[in-house]
Amino acid sequence: MSGHRVAVVFEGKELTFEEVRARSGRVGTVLDGLGVARGDRVAYLGVNHPAFLETLFGAGGLGAIFVPLNFRLAAPELGYILGDCGANVLIYGEGQAEAVRRIENLEVPHVIPLAEFERRVDAAADEAPQTDVGGDEIAMIMYTSGTTGRPKGVALSHASLAWNSLEVLIDVDLAGDEVTLVSGPMFHVGALNQTVLPTFLKGGKAILMPAFNPEAALDLIERYRVTYMFGVPAMFQAISASPRFGTADLSSVRSLICGGAPVPEALITRYRARGLRFQQGYGLTESGPSALFLRQHDGGDRVGSAGKPCFFTDLEVVDASGTPVAPGEPGEIVVRSPHTMAGYWNKPAETAEVLSADGWLRTGDIAVVDEDGFLAIRDRVKDMIISGGENIYPAEVEDVLYGHPAVAECAVIGVPDEKWGEVGRAIVVLRDGTTAEPPEILGFLTGKIANYKIPKSVVYATSLPRTASGKLVKSQLRSRYGEVADSEAGAAVPR
Repeated sequence: MSGHRVAVVFEGKELTFEEVRARSGRVGTVLDGLGVARGDRVAYLGVNHPAFLETLFGAGGLGAIFVPLNFRLAAPELGYILGDCGANVLIYGEGQAEAVRRIENLEVPHVIPLAEFERRVDAAADEAPQTDVGGDEIAMIMYTSGTTGRPKGVALSHASLAWNSLEVLIDVDLAGDEVTLVSGPMFHVGALNQTVLPTFLKGGKAILMPAFNPEAALDLIERYRVTYMFGVPAMFQAISASPRFGTADLSSVRSLICGGAPVPEALITRYRARGLRFQQGYGLTESGPSALFLRQHDGGDRVGSAGKPCFFTDLEVVDASGTPVAPGEPGEIVVRSPHTMAGYWNKPAETAEVLSADGWLRTGDIAVVDEDGFLAIRDRVKDMIISGGENIYPAEVEDVLYGHPAVAECAVIGVPDEKWGEVGRAIVVLRDGTTAEPPEILGFLTGKIANYKIPKSVVYATSLPRTASGKLVKSQLRSRYGEVADSEAGAAVPR
């Protein structure tokens, strides 16, 4: 439809849709020459790069399955994933050679550096063999971040990718002249499925960042007149902390989509002061990821809400028995949509635990729905703190903590308590040049949330562990800070 238009910009180089199509075809030719056939797995390890997309499209054209790898994983983790998916080909980018070298017992038939793969693509015939690929066939296996236990491969079909893109086109109302800043890693469902693929479908332009950097992001927004950007709260926090945030030209931006974690109200307020509003969303890799979206016209008086179900998504909030809860009562989110995963790769038992025979996906996330049908995400089921019989949702507490002027980052975990069984503990990263003693931090919460929700101690950290997609790894926080002696933890607050 628009082969002459620019599809991708990477480090100043532009590729049109026709050029991406042609190169993707030649990727298919190279893969076919390696013996890759329908259902075979093609893995890619590297930072954001046009070759990532060309390999996705080229493999998909053969009916093969694309497996994007998290380049921040250690060699044993990469080895596990490559073995779990049974990769036939591994293409790895610049800077990844040492990680690949360290993988023990690597049994991938074809392991090719990106520079060599690109040379083969440049020399290949323009058209790959034509394959009739069905919508229900698997297009991609995207591995979960593995914050607990081994990562699981989420199998997403071609139809899933298409339906999810349609959800985004409806919810964000993307235009044909969209200029999308792809600042997150494309091995993550937020960057790929929520930004690049919908932008491609609409004929817009994707600006690829090899790695997120707040100053570089501001540069690209100004240079290319970026209109659309997706990020997790930590990324938007970093941009707003830049000395340039108050003066940078952000007038081109139409849509800022924030997901991956609850968005602190203080962050929302900071962007509103610059005339920018977040369109918040909620989803997970297993849901493809669209599930909830707070649309532009609803954002004004719904601060903190994740919105309503996406257009093609059925959603309920249920109790432990699967019965829908009343408005105002917390329950687990369950969703069903045409973009829900087909299942976990080669893990039928784990699939059956979360995906019912009629397609309902248990998310493991707790939410409250109001009388108008808007949902507010409380927390993960496994992160909920039960203190003296009361449920405490850390995300709610963290949201208030972010309002303290000295708090740059924070997280709340549960720690054992003889009287209450479990109480909250706040792990706080202070802003540069600020100080705040534990009584001040905890006293800030008084009157803003119920006393039983206020953490009973504070510890300080220089940084918080996060996955490559920006999510907190609370299992590491619990391991590091869950048993800290009270003398290290600061003052307690009366219940």
